[in-house]
Amino acid sequence: MSRQALESFPKVQLTFGPSPIHRLNRLTDYLGGKVEIWAKREDVNSGLAYGGNKTRKLEYLAADALAQGCDTLVSIGGVQSNHTRQVAAVAAKLGLKCVLVQEHWVDWDEVNYEKTGNILLSRIMGAEVRLDAAGFDIGFRKSWEEAISDVVARGGKPYPIPAGASDHPLGGHGFAGWAFEVEDQERELGFTFENVIVCSVTGSTQAGMIAGFAHSNRAASVLGIDGSATVEKTWEQIMRIASRTAAAIELGRELSDSEIVLLDRWNDGIYGVAGDHTIEGIELVARLDGMITDPVYEGKSITALIDLVKEGYFPEGSRILYAHLGGQPAINAYTTAF
Repeated sequence: MSRQALESFPKVQLTFGPSPIHRLNRLTDYLGGKVEIWAKREDVNSGLAYGGNKTRKLEYLAADALAQGCDTLVSIGGVQSNHTRQVAAVAAKLGLKCVLVQEHWVDWDEVNYEKTGNILLSRIMGAEVRLDAAGFDIGFRKSWEEAISDVVARGGKPYPIPAGASDHPLGGHGFAGWAFEVEDQERELGFTFENVIVCSVTGSTQAGMIAGFAHSNRAASVLGIDGSATVEKTWEQIMRIASRTAAAIELGRELSDSEIVLLDRWNDGIYGVAGDHTIEGIELVARLDGMITDPVYEGKSITALIDLVKEGYFPEGSRILYAHLGGQPAINAYTTAF
């Protein structure tokens, strides 16, 4: 019942359709050719402000906001949040107002960090941007609650969207659909991917994948790469969102702990900053296949994939699917890292 149950939830079409899958030929060859590396590209899934994984999630939240008659999307993230940029784009697309709280989740000292990259795009799209000095946390924030109250006080009807569109009743639905989409694409390709590699911070991307793939008993094939060095808290949030999503799409059983896989060697000890090894991974895949990954999320997960292949983690002949979640605009705020 999982796929049919998911299809019963309304959504607004914000993507072009299924995101493309392609083989990373030169990276595959560079790593010995015994493991095939493929990528599924959420970074080119939409025409809304460079796309990204949150756009797929926001299809469900936007439908809910419109159904409730809300006129303002209110969300939160770090200064260079990919999520808030996508919320601003969705608001513009739907003719809604947008208020974004941008907290200082990253200890990164670079000229114009608060003026370029994602936050610049949000301002161009007309969002009201509120800078806040608070540090990193994936939980609910006072600054966000105050922004919601301010919209009410001036006569608006806010639709609250938590960080990453994650800890929300509909937060996992987009990537449950992604899992079903992958299975459709696998049938077209004529093979099944042994593993999926995905970066996890606020958790709903991996959680949705788990809920979707669980109906085929392959949830544990999703290898989450922790990107924020809050491993225990992130694992618990993934489990909570995955369980809620699985129930919503009528999986018909409980998820087990073994189906939540979160690897913690590649977070560089901090959210939002890339170590030298991550920078090397970003440059390697860029120079081999022209695929750009960012220092906050995708750089960490692509470096994990490269290391796991080198270490022989995957059996010879495996096909591994790298979930590219977007985020490239943030690179403009990390010039000194390169």
